[in-house]
Amino acid sequence: MGVATAWVGVVDPNHPGRYPVCPLYALTGLYCPLCGGLRATHGLARLDLADAWAHNPVWTVAAPLLVLAWADWVWRRWRGRPARRVPRAAVVALVVVLLAFTVARNVPAWSPWLAP
Repeated sequence: MGVATAWVGVVDPNHPGRYPVCPLYALTGLYCPLCGGLRATHGLARLDLADAWAHNPVWTVAAPLLVLAWADWVWRRWRGRPARRVPRAAVVALVVVLLAFTVARNVPAWSPWLAP
């Protein structure tokens, strides 16, 4: 995970042709909830939060939370404790947020703010 993030931090995804295009966008022209995620990761790796937010606000919030969750899991497993269970309500809330974000970023009136 760290090596991949370092790679994205060094190899700028803002230059066309360096990384593959999102398959959903290539086929339909619609943005998925992770479109712009590589560019947002590039901004996060360089500690440029404004750039990361401009490319994908959901990933800008989710990525640090995922790193913290992973660190908690590693710490708990190292100490011999069981991993925490994710509440079903959290999973449902995540799905709702991702669906709402996907719809919102594909609304033409909102695309200046939400499109990658």
